[in-house]
Amino acid sequence: MSPETLDKWRVVPRLLVLLYGFVCWQTFEWFTGLKVPIAEQTAFASTIWGAAAAWFGFYVNSGKKQ
Repeated sequence: MSPETLDKWRVVPRLLVLLYGFVCWQTFEWFTGLKVPIAEQTAFASTIWGAAAAWFGFYVNSGKKQ
């Protein structure tokens, strides 16, 4: 696979978004498994999910501008 093909298909950004989706899912499962989450655990889960919006924004705005 040539670098031009990787760039055209946006393989790396798609993989990063996919991997971050996995991290979000794992965080969700961990957080919902807690009986009584404390403030620090809630802040951690909120930070992970809040950063997902930034990752998605980077993905949408990446690539060539037409």
